Amino acid sequence: MREKIKSRLMIIDDDVNLNELLKNYLSDFGFDVNTATRPRKGLLSLESGEYDLVVLDVMMPEMDGFAVLKEIRKKSNIPVIMLTARGEVMDRVLGLELGADDYLAKPFEPRELVARIRSILKRSGSDEENGREEITTNSGLELIPARKEAKRNNELLDLTTMEYDMLELLVTKKGRILSRDFIMESLKGYEWEVYDRSIDVAISRVRAKLGDNPGSPRFIKTVRGAGYMFID
Repeated sequence: MREKIKSRLMIIDDDVNLNELLKNYLSDFGFDVNTATRPRKGLLSLESGEYDLVVLDVMMPEMDGFAVLKEIRKKSNIPVIMLTARGEVMDRVLGLELGADDYLAKPFEPRELVARIRSILKRSGSDEENGREEITTNSGLELIPARKEAKRNNELLDLTTMEYDMLELLVTKKGRILSRDFIMESLKGYEWEVYDRSIDVAISRVRAKLGDNPGSPRFIKTVRGAGYMFID
């Protein structure tokens, strides 16, 4: 098993200079970094190698980052941090809808990227998580913190790390109304914006994967003007 300090990263960005800068910088923090300036080459590398996280640029000429993310999500739930020079709210929302775990607007401080990477990797498999017991609900859900996996009626749900963390938070606080502010504070490792729809988008994705109907919810209820509540 690879030590955490040697977590393996793939950077897919058409900016050669930025790739080299980030590779050198992240290597100084103990990461094993590969880069690709062409999206299709990056996808091939992901298929042929074992990686822990992807840093993915949005604006690329051959194939934009959203299309690349769709391809990644067809085969893997690997954590993905998206980079964009535009920083528009709709870019963030679309990225989250497609399964991104976090979003970082260019220009950014490399140290901030390190912090985001460490936070997501910690969430996706820390020693603390490995020691936690499985969580079951009366409604047929089973959560496995050690593997960041969730099952419904013994069927594995196709959740990203962020979606799993959102579901676990709701389940462990079942019967309580969780405000958007509370959710943002509890899931500090992710980039949320108070005035955009990031939380709502994440909830919608979790609902969809649970097969939940927001109009008549079996699992996650919207409490208008207050937040969300898990029903068991």
